[in-house]
Amino acid sequence: MTFDVAAVRAHFPSLTSGIAHFDGPGGTQTPAVVGQAIAHSLTGPLSNRGRSVVSERNADDAVDGFRSAMADLLGATANGIVYGRSATQITYDFSRTLAKTWNPGDEVVVSQLDHDANVRPWVQAAAAAGVTVRWLRLDPATAELDLTDLDEVVNERTRLVAVTAASNLIGTAPPVARIAARAHEVGALVYVDGVHYTAHRTVDITALGADFFVCSPYKFFGPHCATLAADPALLEELDPDKLLPSTNAVPERFEFGTLPYEMMAGAAAAVDFLAGLTTAEGSRRAQLTAANHVIDEHEQRLRRDIEDGLAALGDRITVHSVAPERTPTLFCTFRDTDAADVSRRLAGRDILAPAGSFYAYEPFRALNLGVDAGLRIGLAPYNDDTDVDRLITTLGEVVSGR
Repeated sequence: MTFDVAAVRAHFPSLTSGIAHFDGPGGTQTPAVVGQAIAHSLTGPLSNRGRSVVSERNADDAVDGFRSAMADLLGATANGIVYGRSATQITYDFSRTLAKTWNPGDEVVVSQLDHDANVRPWVQAAAAAGVTVRWLRLDPATAELDLTDLDEVVNERTRLVAVTAASNLIGTAPPVARIAARAHEVGALVYVDGVHYTAHRTVDITALGADFFVCSPYKFFGPHCATLAADPALLEELDPDKLLPSTNAVPERFEFGTLPYEMMAGAAAAVDFLAGLTTAEGSRRAQLTAANHVIDEHEQRLRRDIEDGLAALGDRITVHSVAPERTPTLFCTFRDTDAADVSRRLAGRDILAPAGSFYAYEPFRALNLGVDAGLRIGLAPYNDDTDVDRLITTLGEVVSGR
């Protein structure tokens, strides 16, 4: 099954700008059908949820459609899908809720590979609850988590392990299932940041061993929002702070105030768009799996081309994305040039590859990098060979001083 990148690009009005977008890890461009779904929901008959008139039914259907689409995307069940404004917001909410169950002497585990949104909420919740924080360390030489002491770090005192499924900075995809298996051996819960991972892999939260899995649709063609997937039975055990009149039903007990039905409709449309990127038949879940397979082949081929191009530029560029299991995301530093200057030079040619730390505070420290020291090159399904050629040619000119 082939991937027709030209046909895919035709769905994205923003690509007519001529910009070569290598900023996918920060958020993708949006296909027309997603914008249309948002506009249709927002401008059609719409009111608070119910079934008595069409405006109520539209709101109700948007919520149900969102939960169903995200469940198919993540290998979850619809009544275990929680809507949130962002992955950061959801994680803060759940860290505070779970911390109610912790006691002095308990421990939580975080990793040096993670975006700060899956570190600081847990560190702060642990401090408030008086529990100990343990770390899974990042080996800068391999760009992988060092799991030699996994059984010591994750032990009988561990209540929760928070770990990314893929680094938004260097792309490393750690062995989440192995980490989760150890956590479950000692009765701990596993909270997985799948924001970067979901844009590039087929997600199966059961296979990963994720008790909680969070992702953000704007990383895969949708609007700016997020979702958390969990077993509804587990959600039933949790007691979040909420308004007294608000429902105690799962998953609604974790969603505060009136939901943004238009955002939910847009996120569902993004999932349908992904499912339609191949001619595969069967369930939406089967179509998504097939689409992810051909997208992965396309992105990894482009990634290899970029790596070859960077290697040809010699030792003036250091690529820190070297783990065997990784997404098509490359993080680079430069021997004689500031990364921010490189990014500005690229932007002058309508090539968007941003420089910065990207909220990956702990990986930056572990890699011994200065603040805002690197350039991130991230691929999305709409990138093509022309984009890559422009990137490598311009980088060659920049690092050679031309």
